[in-house]
Amino acid sequence: MTDIYDFTARAIDGTEVALADYRGRVLLIVNTASKCGFTPQYAGLESLNRKFGPQGLTILGFPCDQFAHQEPGDEAEIQNFCTLKYDVTFPLFAKVEVNGAHTHPLWAFLKKEKTGLLGGAIKWNFTKFLVGRDGRVEGRFPPTTTPDSLAPQVEKLLAV
Repeated sequence: MTDIYDFTARAIDGTEVALADYRGRVLLIVNTASKCGFTPQYAGLESLNRKFGPQGLTILGFPCDQFAHQEPGDEAEIQNFCTLKYDVTFPLFAKVEVNGAHTHPLWAFLKKEKTGLLGGAIKWNFTKFLVGRDGRVEGRFPPTTTPDSLAPQVEKLLAV
């Protein structure tokens, strides 16, 4: 049976990262964009990261340019933007596709595990998947769900 730890993804610096490296941590996996109305959620994601990271939360940001071309930059530009504008310290990955024929395998898995309003498809940037320490996808949240509103669910999963 496939689980979250079977996947790898290319980090924003080009290195290949095994999600197995995050085994035993609570994960919040998010498709991000730098020129979106939801982009200020980077601040909330970083706040969650700083508050709960020491307790076992890891946020994984996956830039995506599939929604109204709202992530037009290359990886260096994305990294620079996130660092300078939002002081992001959580792991960022290379741009991925979350829908369509070239969907990254991790995102195909996430969508299969938790469908959303549009069935399996990702509706927009800043869709969030919460994964427990055991690697099970526990929740899917739409872009309108703010990172701070996820704190109770994060705390519950961290306590397990």
